Amino acid sequence: MTNELRAQLGPLANLVGVWEGDKGDDVAPSDDRGTENNKYRERIVFEQVGPVQNHEQNLHVLRYSTKATRLGEQNAFHEELGYWSWEPSTNEVMRCFLIPRGIALIAGGNAGRDADEFHLKATSGSCTFGICVNPFLEREFKIVEYTLTVRVHDKSSFSYEQDTVLQMPGRKELFHHRDRNTLRRVQ
Repeated sequence: MTNELRAQLGPLANLVGVWEGDKGDDVAPSDDRGTENNKYRERIVFEQVGPVQNHEQNLHVLRYSTKATRLGEQNAFHEELGYWSWEPSTNEVMRCFLIPRGIALIAGGNAGRDADEFHLKATSGSCTFGICVNPFLEREFKIVEYTLTVRVHDKSSFSYEQDTVLQMPGRKELFHHRDRNTLRRVQ
């Protein structure tokens, strides 16, 4: 990574490239609304776009896509498209993404230019760093909160842990849909 890239993208600079990991662990609701655990492999592509000027706001942006496939299967069970942004004047990191099953989410947090770990959060009902879903998901798997921790280990490895907290009909306790993976740079 060049100093120029670090100056532009701050804590996101180390993510530019193509990443793969086969250590994914997904704890999710099963079809009968119990719990299932799936191991998965994942490919994430981060490409620099921008910077994006929005009046006096200056964002440095990565476009990304990810595809996750359960081990032993060929078809993806999860895909995302979106953007990661860093605003140097506020040290704010944002992740905006769409999931084909009807989820749009913007999560945010703070991270300095040289941070190798950062935490993002989105909350249901918030107009900033919030969550929007289709009617089925709102009724059956309401997302109450989303948190994400990213750790860049070095220029060839990073990991993440995310917790999508769900409120499901007929359950008093909230369900923690957790995903985590460690990925290695392949390009």
